[in-house]
Amino acid sequence: MILARLLRTATFRLTLAYLGVFGISALALLAFVYEASVGFMERQTRETIAAEITGLEEQFRQRGIRGLTEVIRRRAEAARDRASLYLLVDADGRWIAGNLDRWPRAVENEDGTIRFSFERRDREGEVQRREALGRRFLVAGRWRLLVARDVSDRIAVQQMLANAIMLGGGLILVIGVLGGFALSRWTLARLEGINRATERIMAGDLSRRIRTEGSDDEFDELARNLNRMLDRIEELVRAMREVTDNIAHDLRTPLTRLHARIELALMGELDGARARQVLEEAMRDVEGLINTFDALLAIARAESGTLEAELEPVDLAAVAADVAELYEPLAEERQIRLLLEADEQVCVMGHRQLLAQAVANLVDNAIKYTPEGGRVVLRTRPGPPPVVEVEDNGPGIPPDQRERARKRFVRLDPDRSTPGNGLGLSLVEAVAHLHGAVLELDDANPGLLARIRFPERAALPTAPEVAAGAPS
Repeated sequence: MILARLLRTATFRLTLAYLGVFGISALALLAFVYEASVGFMERQTRETIAAEITGLEEQFRQRGIRGLTEVIRRRAEAARDRASLYLLVDADGRWIAGNLDRWPRAVENEDGTIRFSFERRDREGEVQRREALGRRFLVAGRWRLLVARDVSDRIAVQQMLANAIMLGGGLILVIGVLGGFALSRWTLARLEGINRATERIMAGDLSRRIRTEGSDDEFDELARNLNRMLDRIEELVRAMREVTDNIAHDLRTPLTRLHARIELALMGELDGARARQVLEEAMRDVEGLINTFDALLAIARAESGTLEAELEPVDLAAVAADVAELYEPLAEERQIRLLLEADEQVCVMGHRQLLAQAVANLVDNAIKYTPEGGRVVLRTRPGPPPVVEVEDNGPGIPPDQRERARKRFVRLDPDRSTPGNGLGLSLVEAVAHLHGAVLELDDANPGLLARIRFPERAALPTAPEVAAGAPS
């Protein structure tokens, strides 16, 4: 069972493929070495024979047959334990000189050389059959001369080299297959650990994590990435549960009031003025619900990533001016000074409607939490990087609560009595992320300084006309 699984693993197949490529390359290299070595030894043998023949021809020209015979005898005696072979016979085949006792039966090659076998006694007196390569020719038309080299040792070396190549190829094959099994088994064991953990996670155990081996290899890197992904999923599930609880809390109250008012109206016991008041209160509850769902839809649109095609040049200063104009009556009603500091164009590529909604949310929050007589400053700066800021002198947000304040349906007042749905900063965060920007919450000493910091690459050269309009 385990063997069958190993044979099906991609690692084993890749190992075999690599083994095939490596084996073919190694065998080609070894074959080249073999051919080069054999060719070199063959050339060396032929060159030695050619040199011997040249020397003997020179002796014959200078000293005749007697001198040639004497030279052959001397060389034959000196070469008794060497590889040089000589044989000089007369026209009738009678031996004259040399270290071969008779003319051999030979096979002639295409290049005129001959191959033959001969017998020789070794130092222990045992007869050995040897192989030789040489040349034969007539001397002055009367004598036959054979000059050859004993190539038995060379043939033995060639055979040994061929055997070594075959043995090496076999070892490469065996080691490769065994290595493939070992590597596949190790890889399968690592993957089995990941698979077991993911099965537990799919069964609902989101606290399960993939164990790392501490080797810091690609499997550990994969495990760490998966664990970070699981941490994020667990965080999102926990946030979703929190959002669900908050939605149930925030929507239950207005729906309950709406139900009670409709029921009261249906009873028919209200006079005209009271009925109108009940309907107006019901309308406000409905508007609050619609605003909540509109905010959720806006966050979903910003987080979907499908709006990038709708980005266009937007002047943040113009957006800030429209928002300030929209919220100025509300600020005056609350006796709050709303100041605008946006004298210079700040052009970025963006989604104008969502940017206006994000800036409006920041201004709305600032006015909502700033006490009477306070002030709210809306400013833009061209940077780099481009920035939109909303500063107030209200109570601010404690540093340890700023990350939590970005989450959906989170309101920092425990009794949740402050008007709103807890989606303002969540929408700002989503819009900032769509534009590659960052939402920063800092101290204004006193109050809160909310800043949308755009990336430097988002800045555009100022233009006389960019997208403008009132926030929705």
